[in-house]
Amino acid sequence: MRIEITALKKCYGDNAVLNDISLTIGNGMYGLLGRNGAGKTTFMRILSTLLKPSEGKITFDGIPLEDTKRIRPLIGYLPQEFSLYPDMSVRETMRYLAAMSKIPVEIQRERIPKLLQQVNLWESRKRKVRKLSGGMKRRLGIAQALLNNPEILIVDEPTAHLDPEERLRFYNLLDEFSSDRIVIVSSHIVADLEAACANVAVLDAGRLLYAGTMDKLAETARGKVYELRIPKNELAAVKRDYYILSSQGHLSDTKIRILADHVPAAGCPALCVPTVEDGYMELLRLLEKGEKI
Repeated sequence: MRIEITALKKCYGDNAVLNDISLTIGNGMYGLLGRNGAGKTTFMRILSTLLKPSEGKITFDGIPLEDTKRIRPLIGYLPQEFSLYPDMSVRETMRYLAAMSKIPVEIQRERIPKLLQQVNLWESRKRKVRKLSGGMKRRLGIAQALLNNPEILIVDEPTAHLDPEERLRFYNLLDEFSSDRIVIVSSHIVADLEAACANVAVLDAGRLLYAGTMDKLAETARGKVYELRIPKNELAAVKRDYYILSSQGHLSDTKIRILADHVPAAGCPALCVPTVEDGYMELLRLLEKGEKI
């Protein structure tokens, strides 16, 4: 499966929520990274056929997005806010949603137990949805998104409100499903996508800032990340002059990591190997400076 997106644009009146997005997505885990309001949810809703683009072209293995009768059976979608039926059991919810999707009963009997086992909810199949934890509800959301055995799974901010253990379990689950299908997952948390995805697209204010591998995203900050140790009374001046990535206070001084175009004059700077998050922050820094990306 291959998704081709060319010059995608989505406008509400004069406001362009997405502007000239072009990229290619193939099998495996694909990350969509950006701040809140970057356009990630709009982009996913368009791919899910829930919104129509204003301009541009999208094809799924050559099938145009407009051919919804052929496209929708290919897609499973888990939105950021997923409404469930609190007084139904887990199994009743799956059966109800399967019936709504017109999945034959004989297929339901085989597929629902298998999916609930895959997402580790089979032992909780009789539990009411309202009694599930946040992570269990997200796993149920993934199970319902896979009911029609889609070739493309689209998941919007899947780990919101989950603790670190549940987040790790959730991404491991998505990784299993991505072996033979496209899994597109959005987040504003760099570490989540770095651990799960080999490729990523970065959106900001509806613009595509980057599309490529995680390693190359990190490389955008090569030669620009420094670690300094400075007296606490110099911290305000450094924050004014440089883009701060992190800081760690000590009794008499502060250790900070910064982005800088030139070697800083203060703090005995040490050049650092950039991380993916450093590369992402460098893109945002360039954007703020008005430089071409």
